[in-house]
Amino acid sequence: MEIKTVLITQARTGSTRLPGKVLMEVNQTPLLKIHLDRLKKSKRVNKIIVATTNNVEDDIIEKLSMKWGHEVFRGSENDVLDRFYQAVKNINPSWVVRITSDCPLIDPKLIDEVIEYSQINNIDYCSNTLVENFPDGQDVEVFRFSVLEYAWENALKKSDREHVTPFIRKNCDYMGGKMFKSMNYPCEFDFNAVRITVDEQRDFDLIQYIIKQLGRDKSWKEYVDYIIQNDLTKINDKIIRNKGYIKSLKNDING
Repeated sequence: MEIKTVLITQARTGSTRLPGKVLMEVNQTPLLKIHLDRLKKSKRVNKIIVATTNNVEDDIIEKLSMKWGHEVFRGSENDVLDRFYQAVKNINPSWVVRITSDCPLIDPKLIDEVIEYSQINNIDYCSNTLVENFPDGQDVEVFRFSVLEYAWENALKKSDREHVTPFIRKNCDYMGGKMFKSMNYPCEFDFNAVRITVDEQRDFDLIQYIIKQLGRDKSWKEYVDYIIQNDLTKINDKIIRNKGYIKSLKNDING
């Protein structure tokens, strides 16, 4: 069968703010496994690849991911754009989906919705983050393999390569660019203030609490409604969204 849509989730143990976060456990289950188990429920993804680094400390990512039945690709720690491209270049899929493993409660139904939206509208790049109304931790990006290849060949800034899609986003028509046809997958309400991702200990505390209360299989909206109704946003509020990319932009400026 021709593989049409490949999902790549990037994972590593190195993290400035919360080292080893993807292997932290809730009810004796690593966040990475919770994440991957949810990804497997996507109905529009033909293959899932865990893309980790060549660093020896990420041997554990490879070992565990393979133990759980997932394909692994290892590449550059800092040139994540290259890691993504090398992971799929021999597969040559039609579509690539980018997810990050610090989003343990990513919703597989939402992933499928963004994929379908991309394909029905026949666009080059689609995301639910061009307008940041979804909660942080439900970020989905879908793009043609040809677009990934073009970015790999032409993106020069370190920030563009470390974060995979900034070159694509800056050059898509939704953001005023001319290279790529793009659309934002819309959210009816603004949940930007809600965080269900893991960047800091406070984030993990919230994830741990809501999993213990609701389990691991609820929709993103059910988790968000519970957080809002129980006034839990104060646990991890005031954490800057996309702080890693902001840091990379500063590094570009400072050389």
